[in-house]
This record gives sequence, C-alpha cells and structure tokens, in this order.
Amino acid sequence: MTETLIDNTALNLGNNMAEQVHKPLRACVEDTVEMYLKQLDGHATTDFYKVVLQEIEEPLLRCVLKHTRGNQSRASEMLGINRGTLRKKLKLYDLHN
Repeated sequence: MTETLIDNTALNLGNNMAEQVHKPLRACVEDTVEMYLKQLDGHATTDFYKVVLQEIEEPLLRCVLKHTRGNQSRASEMLGINRGTLRKKLKLYDLHN
C-alpha cells in the first residue's frame, strides 16, 4: 500500500514538474506529503516519519554522489555527516559502487 501511494505521488509530481522547478525544496516536500496523505483516503498508516525519511534519503545520497562525481569524502562533507556514516547509508541503499 505504502509503495503504491508513493509511486502514484511521484507520477503526479512528474506531471507538475514544470511548476515544481522553481519552488523551494521545503515547498516541494510539503506538497508531496499533502498529496500522499490525501491518497491515503482514510487508511491508517504507521511509521510515516520513517517512510518519508527513507524516500528522501536515497535520492539525496544519489544526487550528492553524482554532484561530487562519486567522491565520498566530498559528499560526506557536503552532507555534514561522517564518512563512515555515509558509507553505511550507501551500503544500506546499495549505492556503494
């Protein structure tokens, strides 16, 4: 259920991408969370905080690594986290290539 709703939300965001480009990151996250909650349509959800963080963390790591051309030291500095912590997260999301 959670994955389907997140996928549907992503599809809806794709349709509005031109509108999203100039919005602050905070506004994009807020819009996405509101859309997700509307799609729940009364269904209960648990661990919503954890779900949101996981959905944001993986693409964040991927984008920062791309930006730093795979340089984990620069990526960890940019993110403000320890390099060891970054490596654990990369392994968790299978991004450690």
